[in-house]
Amino acid sequence: MKSSKGSFYRRFIKRLMDFLLSLVSIIVFSPVFLVLAILVRVKLGSPVLFTQNRPGLNEKIFKMYKFRTMTDERDEDGELLPDSVRLTKFGRFLRSTSLDELPELYNILKGDMSFIGPRPLLVQYIPLYNVTQKRRHEVRPGLSGLAQVSGRNAISWEEKFNLDVEYVDNVSFLGDWKIILLTIIKVFVKEGINSETAATVEPFMGTKKDGLGL
Repeated sequence: MKSSKGSFYRRFIKRLMDFLLSLVSIIVFSPVFLVLAILVRVKLGSPVLFTQNRPGLNEKIFKMYKFRTMTDERDEDGELLPDSVRLTKFGRFLRSTSLDELPELYNILKGDMSFIGPRPLLVQYIPLYNVTQKRRHEVRPGLSGLAQVSGRNAISWEEKFNLDVEYVDNVSFLGDWKIILLTIIKVFVKEGINSETAATVEPFMGTKKDGLGL
């Protein structure tokens, strides 16, 4: 059962905090945005931004922005080469430092995302979720989340989704700031907590049994 304090924070304070922090962050990091945009254009080509549709609050689809980290290299048949081949040394640097995630600050400013929440995954995963896993969409997706600071690639999809739902049931001001601090620590030790590619994680294929035992 959610506390009245937690509900008030979730309904009113969290969005205001996201808006103000994202606005300040965009202003402060604007020189970094410019430098990275130039480097990405020179080293990886255009477009500078990678965009992809992702499900957000209540499964509403939005366009997520990131700096591109892969080239458009293709084989003799015109097919894109595997992610592991197109992911360059510079691209790996962007991911290991989470600098590729900076454009998501604009998603947070718009209200598509929050600083903290379940990571926005692929649209094609929606039909694969069971009843419990679908609850991850009861809050805005986050730049980082409980699952990302609790093991990420070292835990199974089911464990990640359990952590997402645990977060949904326990949203709080102190909890969010704890995850923010843990995220900063993990970024500095280059654990790449926000990287999501087939080169680093297997795609979600669905859970056989429903989390509610159905």
